[in-house]
Amino acid sequence: MITDFSTIIIGAGAAGLFAGCNIKKGKTLVLEKNNSPGKKLLLSGAGQCNYTHAGDLDDFINKYGENGSFLRPALYNFKNSNAIGFFKELGVGSVIREDGKVFPESLKSSDILNALINRCKLNNVDIRYNSPVVSISFNNELEFFTVKTNNEKFTSKNIILSTGGSSYPNTGSTGDGFSIALSLNHKVVLISPCLTPINVKDYSFSDLSGISFNDIKITLWRNNKKIKETTGDVLLTHKNLSGPGILNFSRYIMKDDTIKINFINLSEEELSTLIDRQTKENGKQLVKSIFKDINISKRFIEKIFEICQVSEDTICSQLNKKDRLNLIKSLCEHSFKVESLVGYHLAMATSGGVSLDEINRKTMQSKIIKGLYFAGEVIDIDGDTGGYNIQAAFSTAMLAVKDINKNLTE
Repeated sequence: MITDFSTIIIGAGAAGLFAGCNIKKGKTLVLEKNNSPGKKLLLSGAGQCNYTHAGDLDDFINKYGENGSFLRPALYNFKNSNAIGFFKELGVGSVIREDGKVFPESLKSSDILNALINRCKLNNVDIRYNSPVVSISFNNELEFFTVKTNNEKFTSKNIILSTGGSSYPNTGSTGDGFSIALSLNHKVVLISPCLTPINVKDYSFSDLSGISFNDIKITLWRNNKKIKETTGDVLLTHKNLSGPGILNFSRYIMKDDTIKINFINLSEEELSTLIDRQTKENGKQLVKSIFKDINISKRFIEKIFEICQVSEDTICSQLNKKDRLNLIKSLCEHSFKVESLVGYHLAMATSGGVSLDEINRKTMQSKIIKGLYFAGEVIDIDGDTGGYNIQAAFSTAMLAVKDINKNLTE
Protein backbone atom coordinates (compact mmCIF):
# COMPACT_ATOMS: atom_id res chain seq x y z
CA MET A 1 0.00 0.00 0.00
CA ILE A 2 1.29 3.45 -0.93
CA THR A 3 0.20 6.50 1.07
CA ASP A 4 0.41 9.97 -0.49
CA PHE A 5 1.61 13.04 1.41
CA SER A 6 2.33 16.61 0.40
CA THR A 7 5.50 16.76 2.49
CA ILE A 8 7.58 14.09 4.17
CA ILE A 9 10.09 15.15 6.82
CA ILE A 10 12.91 12.73 7.51
CA GLY A 11 13.97 12.95 11.17
CA ALA A 12 12.12 14.08 14.30
CA GLY A 13 14.88 16.20 15.78
CA ALA A 14 14.97 19.97 16.29
CA ALA A 15 14.82 20.85 12.58
CA GLY A 16 12.28 18.19 11.59
CA LEU A 17 9.85 18.86 14.41
CA PHE A 18 10.11 22.61 13.93
CA ALA A 19 9.32 22.15 10.26
CA GLY A 20 6.30 20.05 11.20
CA CYS A 21 5.09 22.79 13.51
CA ASN A 22 5.06 25.38 10.75
CA ILE A 23 3.88 23.68 7.54
CA LYS A 24 0.47 25.15 6.84
CA LYS A 25 -0.70 23.24 3.77
CA GLY A 26 -1.28 19.66 2.69
CA LYS A 27 -0.70 16.39 4.52
CA THR A 28 2.59 16.13 6.38
CA LEU A 29 4.40 13.02 7.57
CA VAL A 30 7.45 12.84 9.86
CA LEU A 31 9.49 9.63 9.72
CA GLU A 32 11.70 8.89 12.72
CA LYS A 33 13.99 5.86 13.03
CA ASN A 34 13.93 5.89 16.85
CA ASN A 35 11.06 4.85 19.08
CA SER A 36 10.73 8.42 20.37
CA PRO A 37 11.50 11.94 19.08
CA GLY A 38 14.19 14.49 19.88
CA LYS A 39 16.69 12.27 21.64
CA LYS A 40 19.62 14.57 20.91
CA LEU A 41 17.54 17.65 21.73
CA LEU A 42 16.89 16.19 25.20
CA LEU A 43 20.66 15.97 25.79
CA SER A 44 21.44 19.51 24.63
CA GLY A 45 22.73 21.96 27.19
CA ALA A 46 23.36 19.13 29.66
CA GLY A 47 19.63 18.37 29.60
CA GLN A 48 18.62 22.01 30.00
CA CYS A 49 18.38 22.81 26.26
CA ASN A 50 20.31 25.93 25.43
CA TYR A 51 18.18 26.44 22.30
CA THR A 52 19.45 29.83 21.10
CA HIS A 53 21.63 32.77 22.05
CA ALA A 54 20.51 36.30 22.83
CA GLY A 55 23.48 37.99 21.19
CA ASP A 56 23.37 40.49 18.35
CA LEU A 57 22.19 38.80 15.17
CA ASP A 58 25.07 40.19 13.10
CA ASP A 59 27.43 38.40 15.48
CA PHE A 60 25.64 35.10 14.78
CA ILE A 61 27.13 34.92 11.31
CA ASN A 62 30.62 34.67 12.82
CA LYS A 63 29.66 31.69 14.95
CA TYR A 64 29.50 29.20 12.08
CA GLY A 65 33.06 29.18 10.83
CA GLU A 66 33.84 29.99 7.22
CA ASN A 67 30.37 28.99 5.97
CA GLY A 68 28.44 31.37 8.22
CA SER A 69 27.41 33.76 5.45
CA PHE A 70 25.33 30.98 3.88
CA LEU A 71 22.98 31.19 6.88
CA ARG A 72 22.34 34.92 6.66
CA PRO A 73 18.94 34.63 4.87
CA ALA A 74 17.79 31.89 7.25
CA LEU A 75 18.87 33.69 10.42
CA TYR A 76 17.34 37.00 9.37
CA ASN A 77 14.12 35.31 8.29
CA PHE A 78 13.73 33.56 11.66
CA LYS A 79 15.78 35.36 14.29
CA ASN A 80 16.82 34.37 17.79
CA SER A 81 14.13 36.73 19.11
CA ASN A 82 11.59 34.88 16.94
CA ALA A 83 12.63 31.59 18.54
CA ILE A 84 12.12 33.01 22.03
CA GLY A 85 8.74 34.40 20.98
CA PHE A 86 7.73 31.12 19.33
CA PHE A 87 8.17 29.13 22.53
CA LYS A 88 6.57 31.86 24.62
CA GLU A 89 3.43 31.47 22.47
CA LEU A 90 3.53 27.76 23.23
CA GLY A 91 3.66 28.46 26.97
CA VAL A 92 7.41 27.96 27.45
CA GLY A 93 9.08 30.96 29.03
CA SER A 94 12.80 31.55 28.64
CA VAL A 95 15.68 32.55 30.85
CA ILE A 96 18.74 34.36 29.49
CA ARG A 97 22.02 33.82 31.32
CA GLU A 98 24.72 36.47 31.69
CA ASP A 99 26.67 34.83 28.87
CA GLY A 100 23.67 35.23 26.54
CA LYS A 101 22.67 31.56 26.41
CA VAL A 102 18.92 31.06 26.30
CA PHE A 103 17.18 28.19 28.12
CA PRO A 104 13.59 27.24 28.88
CA GLU A 105 12.53 28.79 32.18
CA SER A 106 12.28 25.37 33.80
CA LEU A 107 15.78 24.42 32.62
CA LYS A 108 14.26 21.21 31.29
CA SER A 109 14.87 20.23 27.67
CA SER A 110 11.71 18.13 27.80
CA ASP A 111 9.67 21.36 27.89
CA ILE A 112 11.09 22.41 24.51
CA LEU A 113 10.55 18.95 23.02
CA ASN A 114 7.00 18.61 24.37
CA ALA A 115 6.10 22.05 23.02
CA LEU A 116 7.26 21.02 19.54
CA ILE A 117 5.43 17.68 19.67
CA ASN A 118 2.19 19.24 20.89
CA ARG A 119 2.33 21.89 18.19
CA CYS A 120 2.89 19.22 15.54
CA LYS A 121 -0.18 17.38 16.81
CA LEU A 122 -2.27 20.56 16.62
CA ASN A 123 -0.95 20.94 13.08
CA ASN A 124 -2.25 17.43 12.25
CA VAL A 125 1.25 16.18 11.47
CA ASP A 126 1.53 12.39 11.29
CA ILE A 127 4.67 11.27 13.18
CA ARG A 128 5.70 7.65 12.78
CA TYR A 129 8.40 6.12 14.95
CA ASN A 130 10.53 3.02 14.35
CA SER A 131 10.47 4.00 10.67
CA PRO A 132 14.02 4.17 9.31
CA VAL A 133 14.15 5.31 5.70
CA VAL A 134 15.59 2.62 3.46
CA SER A 135 15.54 4.59 0.21
CA ILE A 136 14.23 7.72 -1.50
CA SER A 137 13.79 7.94 -5.27
CA PHE A 138 12.61 10.82 -7.43
CA ASN A 139 10.38 10.59 -10.50
CA ASN A 140 11.73 13.33 -12.78
CA GLU A 141 8.81 13.22 -15.17
CA LEU A 142 6.01 13.45 -12.60
CA GLU A 143 8.08 15.32 -9.99
CA PHE A 144 7.34 13.27 -6.90
CA PHE A 145 9.35 11.21 -4.41
CA THR A 146 8.90 7.63 -3.33
CA VAL A 147 10.06 6.92 0.20
CA LYS A 148 10.53 3.39 1.47
CA THR A 149 10.89 2.48 5.13
CA ASN A 150 11.49 -0.98 6.54
CA ASN A 151 7.83 -1.93 6.03
CA GLU A 152 5.95 0.93 4.29
CA LYS A 153 6.05 3.01 1.13
CA PHE A 154 4.99 6.63 0.68
CA THR A 155 4.93 9.24 -2.05
CA SER A 156 5.36 12.96 -1.62
CA LYS A 157 5.78 16.15 -3.59
CA ASN A 158 8.29 17.53 -1.07
CA ILE A 159 11.00 16.05 1.14
CA ILE A 160 12.73 17.82 4.02
CA LEU A 161 15.91 15.99 4.93
CA SER A 162 16.55 16.82 8.59
CA THR A 163 18.33 13.73 9.85
CA GLY A 164 21.08 15.50 11.78
CA GLY A 165 24.74 14.61 11.50
CA SER A 166 26.84 11.83 12.97
CA SER A 167 27.40 13.13 16.51
CA TYR A 168 25.95 11.28 19.51
CA PRO A 169 25.15 8.17 17.41
CA ASN A 170 23.38 6.57 20.38
CA THR A 171 20.61 9.15 19.81
CA GLY A 172 20.11 7.92 16.25
CA SER A 173 22.36 10.48 14.52
CA THR A 174 24.36 8.02 12.47
CA GLY A 175 24.84 9.93 9.21
CA ASP A 176 21.80 8.47 7.42
CA GLY A 177 21.06 11.79 5.75
CA PHE A 178 24.45 11.85 4.07
CA SER A 179 23.80 8.46 2.48
CA ILE A 180 20.38 9.61 1.31
CA ALA A 181 21.83 12.81 -0.18
CA LEU A 182 24.50 10.82 -2.00
CA SER A 183 21.85 8.44 -3.40
CA LEU A 184 20.07 11.52 -4.79
CA ASN A 185 23.26 12.65 -6.55
CA HIS A 186 24.28 15.34 -4.08
CA LYS A 187 27.81 16.00 -2.91
CA VAL A 188 28.68 15.55 0.76
CA VAL A 189 31.63 17.52 2.13
CA LEU A 190 33.95 15.32 4.20
CA ILE A 191 32.46 14.92 7.67
CA SER A 192 34.29 14.88 11.00
CA PRO A 193 33.41 15.39 14.67
CA CYS A 194 33.32 18.99 15.89
CA LEU A 195 32.45 20.77 19.10
CA THR A 196 34.60 18.03 20.56
CA PRO A 197 37.52 17.79 22.99
CA ILE A 198 41.01 17.19 21.57
CA ASN A 199 43.27 14.28 22.44
CA VAL A 200 46.94 15.28 22.42
CA LYS A 201 50.14 13.26 22.54
CA ASP A 202 52.05 13.00 25.85
CA TYR A 203 49.34 14.85 27.79
CA SER A 204 50.88 16.10 31.04
CA PHE A 205 47.92 17.59 32.89
CA SER A 206 45.86 14.55 33.93
CA ASP A 207 46.21 15.40 37.62
CA LEU A 208 44.95 18.96 37.00
CA SER A 209 41.50 17.92 35.75
CA GLY A 210 38.97 20.70 36.27
CA ILE A 211 41.38 23.63 36.06
CA SER A 212 40.18 26.19 33.52
CA PHE A 213 41.50 29.32 31.83
CA ASN A 214 39.32 32.21 30.66
CA ASP A 215 39.58 33.92 27.28
CA ILE A 216 43.10 32.82 26.38
CA LYS A 217 44.83 32.73 23.00
CA ILE A 218 44.87 29.48 20.99
CA THR A 219 46.70 29.08 17.69
CA LEU A 220 46.60 26.21 15.20
CA TRP A 221 49.71 25.15 13.27
CA ARG A 222 50.03 22.74 10.34
CA ASN A 223 53.33 21.89 8.66
CA ASN A 224 55.05 24.55 10.79
CA LYS A 225 52.70 27.26 9.51
CA LYS A 226 50.11 29.10 11.61
CA ILE A 227 46.73 28.70 9.93
CA LYS A 228 44.16 29.83 12.54
CA GLU A 229 43.95 31.82 15.75
CA THR A 230 41.21 32.30 18.31
CA THR A 231 40.56 33.20 21.94
CA GLY A 232 38.33 31.29 24.30
CA ASP A 233 37.98 29.35 27.54
CA VAL A 234 40.07 26.19 27.93
CA LEU A 235 39.43 23.33 30.35
CA LEU A 236 41.96 20.69 31.35
CA THR A 237 40.31 17.28 31.79
CA HIS A 238 41.84 14.08 33.10
CA LYS A 239 42.75 12.98 29.57
CA ASN A 240 42.40 15.83 27.05
CA LEU A 241 41.83 19.50 26.26
CA SER A 242 38.28 20.82 26.34
CA GLY A 243 36.28 23.96 27.13
CA PRO A 244 34.39 26.26 24.72
CA GLY A 245 37.58 27.65 23.14
CA ILE A 246 38.76 24.16 22.17
CA LEU A 247 35.30 22.87 21.22
CA ASN A 248 34.59 25.79 18.90
CA PHE A 249 38.07 25.58 17.35
CA SER A 250 37.82 21.81 16.74
CA ARG A 251 36.11 22.29 13.35
CA TYR A 252 39.48 23.34 11.95
CA ILE A 253 41.73 20.80 13.69
CA MET A 254 43.17 17.63 12.16
CA LYS A 255 45.33 14.78 13.41
CA ASP A 256 49.03 15.72 13.68
CA ASP A 257 48.29 19.45 13.84
CA THR A 258 49.92 21.46 16.62
CA ILE A 259 47.92 23.59 19.04
CA LYS A 260 49.75 26.35 20.91
CA ILE A 261 48.10 27.86 23.98
CA ASN A 262 48.98 31.04 25.86
CA PHE A 263 47.90 30.13 29.38
CA ILE A 264 48.62 33.51 31.01
CA ASN A 265 47.56 36.04 28.36
CA LEU A 266 50.99 37.67 28.38
CA SER A 267 53.29 37.70 25.39
CA GLU A 268 56.73 36.14 25.74
CA GLU A 269 58.22 39.65 25.77
CA GLU A 270 55.82 40.81 28.50
CA LEU A 271 56.57 37.81 30.71
CA SER A 272 60.31 38.25 30.14
CA THR A 273 60.02 41.91 31.16
CA LEU A 274 58.06 40.92 34.28
CA ILE A 275 60.74 38.43 35.30
CA ASP A 276 63.46 41.07 34.71
CA ARG A 277 61.62 43.63 36.83
CA GLN A 278 60.97 41.24 39.71
CA THR A 279 64.58 40.05 39.64
CA LYS A 280 65.90 43.62 39.84
CA GLU A 281 63.51 44.49 42.67
CA ASN A 282 64.22 41.35 44.69
CA GLY A 283 66.56 38.76 43.25
CA LYS A 284 66.13 36.55 46.32
CA GLN A 285 62.40 35.94 45.83
CA LEU A 286 61.24 32.60 44.47
CA VAL A 287 60.62 32.55 40.73
CA LYS A 288 57.20 30.96 41.25
CA SER A 289 56.15 33.91 43.44
CA ILE A 290 56.24 36.10 40.31
CA PHE A 291 52.96 34.48 39.27
CA LYS A 292 51.06 35.03 42.52
CA ASP A 293 49.46 38.25 41.23
CA ILE A 294 48.47 36.62 37.94
CA ASN A 295 45.05 34.97 38.01
CA ILE A 296 46.29 31.44 37.42
CA SER A 297 46.13 28.22 39.43
CA LYS A 298 49.00 27.62 41.86
CA ARG A 299 48.82 23.89 41.02
CA PHE A 300 49.17 24.68 37.34
CA ILE A 301 52.29 26.80 37.92
CA GLU A 302 53.76 23.97 40.00
CA LYS A 303 53.06 21.55 37.14
CA ILE A 304 54.78 23.86 34.62
CA PHE A 305 57.86 23.98 36.84
CA GLU A 306 57.79 20.19 36.98
CA ILE A 307 57.47 19.88 33.20
CA CYS A 308 60.33 22.32 32.67
CA GLN A 309 62.40 20.54 35.35
CA VAL A 310 62.88 23.75 37.30
CA SER A 311 63.01 23.47 41.08
CA GLU A 312 60.27 25.34 42.89
CA ASP A 313 62.92 26.62 45.28
CA THR A 314 64.75 28.46 42.49
CA ILE A 315 65.17 32.16 43.24
CA CYS A 316 65.07 34.82 40.54
CA SER A 317 68.79 35.58 40.60
CA GLN A 318 69.59 31.88 40.08
CA LEU A 319 67.25 31.31 37.10
CA ASN A 320 69.48 30.39 34.19
CA LYS A 321 68.77 31.35 30.58
CA LYS A 322 67.67 27.86 29.49
CA ASP A 323 65.17 27.39 32.35
CA ARG A 324 63.88 30.92 31.89
CA LEU A 325 63.18 30.33 28.18
CA ASN A 326 61.52 26.97 28.90
CA LEU A 327 59.20 28.50 31.50
CA ILE A 328 58.28 31.40 29.22
CA LYS A 329 57.60 29.08 26.28
CA SER A 330 55.55 26.64 28.39
CA LEU A 331 53.34 29.41 29.73
CA CYS A 332 53.01 31.67 26.69
CA GLU A 333 53.13 29.20 23.81
CA HIS A 334 52.60 25.70 25.18
CA SER A 335 52.63 23.24 22.28
CA PHE A 336 50.38 20.19 21.99
CA LYS A 337 50.59 17.67 19.15
CA VAL A 338 47.08 16.57 18.16
CA GLU A 339 46.58 12.83 18.40
CA SER A 340 42.89 12.83 17.46
CA LEU A 341 39.58 14.55 17.81
CA VAL A 342 37.44 12.83 20.40
CA GLY A 343 34.94 10.75 18.43
CA TYR A 344 31.33 11.29 17.47
CA HIS A 345 30.20 9.77 20.77
CA LEU A 346 31.14 13.02 22.56
CA ALA A 347 31.09 15.52 19.68
CA MET A 348 28.18 17.96 19.97
CA ALA A 349 28.03 18.50 16.21
CA THR A 350 29.31 17.32 12.85
CA SER A 351 31.58 19.29 10.56
CA GLY A 352 30.87 18.79 6.86
CA GLY A 353 27.63 17.65 5.27
CA VAL A 354 25.55 18.25 2.15
CA SER A 355 27.44 20.73 -0.04
CA LEU A 356 26.22 24.32 0.21
CA ASP A 357 26.92 24.73 -3.50
CA GLU A 358 23.89 22.53 -4.19
CA ILE A 359 21.45 24.28 -1.82
CA ASN A 360 19.59 27.53 -2.46
CA ARG A 361 20.34 29.50 0.70
CA LYS A 362 17.16 31.57 0.33
CA THR A 363 14.84 28.55 0.37
CA MET A 364 16.96 25.54 1.53
CA GLN A 365 15.78 23.76 -1.63
CA SER A 366 18.14 21.59 -3.63
CA LYS A 367 19.49 23.14 -6.81
CA ILE A 368 19.45 19.66 -8.35
CA ILE A 369 16.03 18.21 -7.44
CA LYS A 370 12.89 20.29 -7.16
CA GLY A 371 11.00 19.67 -3.94
CA LEU A 372 14.01 18.40 -1.97
CA TYR A 373 14.91 20.56 1.03
CA PHE A 374 17.61 20.38 3.68
CA ALA A 375 17.46 21.62 7.27
CA GLY A 376 19.71 21.46 10.29
CA GLU A 377 22.97 19.64 10.83
CA VAL A 378 22.75 17.51 7.67
CA ILE A 379 24.02 20.49 5.68
CA ASP A 380 27.64 21.65 5.73
CA ILE A 381 27.13 24.08 8.60
CA ASP A 382 28.24 23.78 12.21
CA GLY A 383 27.99 26.44 14.88
CA ASP A 384 29.83 27.25 18.08
CA THR A 385 28.62 25.95 21.40
CA GLY A 386 26.00 28.19 22.98
CA GLY A 387 22.70 27.53 21.19
CA TYR A 388 23.85 28.37 17.68
CA ASN A 389 23.30 24.93 16.17
CA ILE A 390 19.72 24.58 17.40
CA GLN A 391 18.93 28.11 16.20
CA ALA A 392 20.35 27.18 12.78
CA ALA A 393 18.14 24.08 12.77
CA PHE A 394 15.05 26.19 13.45
CA SER A 395 16.00 28.92 10.98
CA THR A 396 16.82 26.59 8.08
CA ALA A 397 13.66 24.56 8.72
CA MET A 398 11.58 27.73 8.68
CA LEU A 399 13.02 28.81 5.33
CA ALA A 400 12.20 25.40 3.87
CA VAL A 401 8.59 25.37 5.08
CA LYS A 402 8.11 28.97 3.99
CA ASP A 403 8.94 27.93 0.45
CA ILE A 404 6.79 24.80 0.68
CA ASN A 405 3.85 26.78 2.04
CA LYS A 406 4.18 29.18 -0.86
CA ASN A 407 4.26 26.45 -3.48
CA LEU A 408 1.67 24.00 -2.13
CA THR A 409 -2.02 24.25 -2.85
CA GLU A 410 -4.51 22.88 -0.35
